Amino acid sequence: MSDSLERLHRSVLALQTGDPVQSRTARLIRAGRSKVAKKLAEEAVEVVIDAMRGDREAVVRESADLLYNLVVLWTDMGIAPQDVWAEMERREKLLGLAEKLPKTQPANDTLEEPVRRKVVALGPRSISKRRRSGY
Repeated sequence: MSDSLERLHRSVLALQTGDPVQSRTARLIRAGRSKVAKKLAEEAVEVVIDAMRGDREAVVRESADLLYNLVVLWTDMGIAPQDVWAEMERREKLLGLAEKLPKTQPANDTLEEPVRRKVVALGPRSISKRRRSGY
């Protein structure tokens, strides 16, 4: 699988400066990181919805779209697949392959302190008076 993602990454790199009229990838990257991140989030939600419906084939299709949009985001941020593989290898040595880094850690743990990220809106939104007032 990593080979497939590396080939996809090379293709996205080649297309990022392409003609946005002919390339969906070039058009997406030119729209900005906010748009790229929003597309990634949309695909993730579609995977979740299809999974909850039990639609295996749709999950497979939407997962491919999710991975494509993830690679577009990596490319936009200057992240190579090898950067992610290195992080996965580091975690595997510490926790095992199928474990996620804990949110909190004991003081004697050798893992770096996790950084809590601020949640930000991906695009402009208006909040209705009803929601602002707490109803």
